[in-house]
Amino acid sequence: MTVSSLKTVALDATHQQLGAKMVPFAGYNMPVRYSSDLDEHHTVRRAVGMFDVSHMGEFRVRGPQALGLIQRVTTNDAAKLQPGKAQYSALPNHTGGLVDDLLVYMLAENDYLLVVNASNIEKDWNWIQQFNTEGAEMEDISDRTSLFAVQGPKAVAALQGLTNVDLGAIPYYSFTQGPFAGAPDVIISATGYTGAGGFELYVPNEYAQRVWDAIMVAGKPHGLKPIGLGARDTLRLEMGYSLYGNDIDDTTSPLEAGLGWITKFTKEFTNSDALKAQKAAGMAKKLVGFVMDGPGIPRGHYELVDAAGQKIGDVTSGTQSPSLGKGVGLGYVRAELAAPGTQIFVQIRGKSLPATVHKLPLVPGTEEV
Repeated sequence: MTVSSLKTVALDATHQQLGAKMVPFAGYNMPVRYSSDLDEHHTVRRAVGMFDVSHMGEFRVRGPQALGLIQRVTTNDAAKLQPGKAQYSALPNHTGGLVDDLLVYMLAENDYLLVVNASNIEKDWNWIQQFNTEGAEMEDISDRTSLFAVQGPKAVAALQGLTNVDLGAIPYYSFTQGPFAGAPDVIISATGYTGAGGFELYVPNEYAQRVWDAIMVAGKPHGLKPIGLGARDTLRLEMGYSLYGNDIDDTTSPLEAGLGWITKFTKEFTNSDALKAQKAAGMAKKLVGFVMDGPGIPRGHYELVDAAGQKIGDVTSGTQSPSLGKGVGLGYVRAELAAPGTQIFVQIRGKSLPATVHKLPLVPGTEEV
């Protein structure tokens, strides 16, 4: 894909003026870093940083048939949502894998917002539409919506002066809609992908520049900096949060991926009978987190082996953890080797380097999904 064919977020010029290194990501021209991945990672863990993740997709689903459609296509139980609550969920396919993972927001009765991964916007839209046989009203608002993730322990302090909403009173995985930095009806959501706490702000594009600039000014005394996708990846990996296309995809079962907690068999959904049977039979493999025992940085697609050198799985995501100063990763292993404390080995440049399966998160954060 050429640069000219990439989509751009509303504040593309702003990021370039800030000196961001821009890279193609999920079909968009996106800021990967402004200074260094290490500095930006520590900024979020220790203070507060702001990501522009406006490449994410947003669908409105409305009408009396909205809940029925969402229940049919997602694994979690959206009937438990109330206005002001959000839910992590997934879209299962017919063959045991996942079309995508997503967030489901209940804005009001018969009114929902689905937030999907940027690389899957068209795919997810088409998938959901094929099940929309009862006539729920669906609207793709992705190109009209900017999304800023303000993450870190100082997020409340950095943002509180920009709204009359009591940010500290919003529970985790809850949200409110209200005025923010002069923009009306901003969705202020206590969610994120870093484990550092904070908020995600859904802003109409026409107010995006105003809101971004206001946050940069208000956050400066608290150490706020713009943060790129490089640090976003190391932050989510330290928490063990899956990335679609790496750790979960069209071939991975939500049960194998450790997402049994969002797979609710109290209702029927796409392929639920097969997944229920898989749960009863037990999984042959499981997604685990691991920490290297010594030197070595795991990377995606590296082989995982046992002490005898026999292949037991593959790394799906890996990096050097800035918080631990060690290599960390996620990968699928045979189910009998998935218990925390189990020693496994990563094949790195022809050597089997030891690692230990670790309970998630790999690095303790302020929040856990």
